Amino acid sequence: MKVTMTQIAAFLAQTNAPLLMNIYPFLDLTLDSNFPEDFAFFDGTTHSLVDGPNTYMNALDASFDMTVTALAGVGYPNVQVVVGEIGWPTDGAPYANVSTAQRFTQGLVKHVQSKQGTPLRPGMQIEAYIFSLLDENQKSLLPGNFERHWGVFTFDGQAKYPLDLSGEDQDSNLSNADDVPYLPTRWCVANRHGNVSELLRNAEYACSSADCTALSEGGSCSNIGMPDNASYAFNSYYQLNLQDDNSCSFDGLGVVTFVDPSVGDCRFLIGVSEAGKLSCKFYGVFLMAFLSSYLLRTIFAEVTSSRCPHWNVVF
Repeated sequence: MKVTMTQIAAFLAQTNAPLLMNIYPFLDLTLDSNFPEDFAFFDGTTHSLVDGPNTYMNALDASFDMTVTALAGVGYPNVQVVVGEIGWPTDGAPYANVSTAQRFTQGLVKHVQSKQGTPLRPGMQIEAYIFSLLDENQKSLLPGNFERHWGVFTFDGQAKYPLDLSGEDQDSNLSNADDVPYLPTRWCVANRHGNVSELLRNAEYACSSADCTALSEGGSCSNIGMPDNASYAFNSYYQLNLQDDNSCSFDGLGVVTFVDPSVGDCRFLIGVSEAGKLSCKFYGVFLMAFLSSYLLRTIFAEVTSSRCPHWNVVF
């Protein structure tokens, strides 16, 4: 592995190309019970990391300089390092929520825009790309149920939280997608008098194809209880199937309602029409914040979501 990485570093140095690395403090926090929570963010820590003469106050700087040190160790200290992916999910696990994601992402932008750099590369503006633009409701769940919730925007193009990309504490908001072709305003819910075991069986069936990650531990719908759990599952399946009447049957336990069944922070979604999905299948617009120069680069890439708005983004 060292030989291969050294060859890659040599090639990057020869071609004056950057090394891209992904940094996910969220994963450090959720996978390591000993990881200090405040070290994942940018608003101060009581768990600073001291490495010789250098002191690190956040995971980004520490991970960045670890890579710089590794490159120097194989003889290529001047290879540029770019953060190709960094972000914070908003659902599907403990620590994955809107307020924490806003805290991290806004802190990231402010830290990068400050141009303070890192202890090993001071005074340098880190080039970083926020992951990701939209939630992806068909993404693999192997890493965890949070994998479908990395978006700064919801699947239908609505900003999840305010974000000032200047890093200068300006009162600015991201712009939502226009003209989203929603399905009619109706939901599928569970009969509140249904047999609990039958509700659970049908809910499991619904979640075998629909996205029910918000119901997982730490998710935005994890505490709503039965029969609302079943209702969430039924509705996810109903919207996935474009509100087809048969998709709200569930052995007679499903009921179509025109009253929003959302419970607190648990949002029962309304899907996007087939026309809306087809407009995205051509090529989804995947926008990343190019923080190093406060530009927004548009990259055409296939978006792994079955529910996608017609996007007209203006920041």
